[in-house]
Amino acid sequence: QLHIVESGGGLVEPGGSLRLSCTAFGLTSDTYVIGWFRRAPGKEREGVSCITSGATTTTYLASVKGRFTISIDVAKNSVFPQMNSLKSEDTGDYYCVTSQVSLCSTLLRVVNVGGGYWGQGTQVTVSS
Repeated sequence: QLHIVESGGGLVEPGGSLRLSCTAFGLTSDTYVIGWFRRAPGKEREGVSCITSGATTTTYLASVKGRFTISIDVAKNSVFPQMNSLKSEDTGDYYCVTSQVSLCSTLLRVVNVGGGYWGQGTQVTVSS
């Protein structure tokens, strides 16, 4: 069965870095998209980044551009969100989600109707 396992996260001081990993298991196609979402305390969930399996498309939330990057190891079906220059407002629960679609925009539509295969989430706390 398709599912995602996440690791990483933790407590870091402002300006620090963290690297997460998201590995998809049970894929039946080489074409898929992995998205990265977060939910800050008291706020709605928001999409942070997305990458296609061919790494032809990556997208980023405006507030994280230049600080966060996402990369993919297709051989391992794994995605590595890298967070640099972390700020207190980056604090939240981070989730990866996947779907066997070809576009990030399609993944967003899938998520918005309650679909997608989600990881268990990992907590990121940015605090001194």
